[in-house]
Amino acid sequence: MARVAPFAIFLLLTAAQGHFGAASAYWFYLAKTIVGVWLIFAVRPLITEMRWAFSWEAVVIGVAVFAAWVGISGDWVMQNSLWVKLGLAHAPKVAPAVWNPQEQFGAGSALAWLFVGARILGSTFVVPPLEEVFYRSFLYRYIAQKDFLSVPLNRFLPVTFLVTAGMFGFAHNEWLAGILCGAAYQWLVLRKNRLGDAMTAHAITNFLLGIWIVWRGAWQFW
Repeated sequence: MARVAPFAIFLLLTAAQGHFGAASAYWFYLAKTIVGVWLIFAVRPLITEMRWAFSWEAVVIGVAVFAAWVGISGDWVMQNSLWVKLGLAHAPKVAPAVWNPQEQFGAGSALAWLFVGARILGSTFVVPPLEEVFYRSFLYRYIAQKDFLSVPLNRFLPVTFLVTAGMFGFAHNEWLAGILCGAAYQWLVLRKNRLGDAMTAHAITNFLLGIWIVWRGAWQFW
């Protein structure tokens, strides 16, 4: 429960974004970031592997995944276009809203920068612990064995490696970059036999992506 419940609560709040008016997408993100911080501190004593760790491998992977995320392009690498092209979904009549607080609240407004800051800080310091604990600590090992705590973090399991990377990838609209991302973070856990390096790499990727989005106006990545 300590590894799954925080992630599930975070997902529920994510699903609520935008369903109570356009502005709710931003207020719910701020709320889930605050709730996420509380959840991390609440379960931290129960999850010994949820500790930040720094290494050169984490930096390299974090930067490389960021480069892949912004470098891989095309309709077929985006889920909302892929399923339409494969005939498994219909094209939406109205284009999905882009998460852009500068457009919603006015360029340069205090509210716009509040939500930009919350998104960058949340994706850098809150998302990595929650996602890495769920995918790399729990799911990877639980697929292999119900008594997942008996499975060492550095045990390479080919099937669960591919399944976990795939599930992580398809949890994002950029599914191909997401799969590569999940595989890279899992490799870090296997190499280091700890979760902290993957958390750091994940944080570096998300921080660089946030800066890129604001600098280049590439709001589609959010």
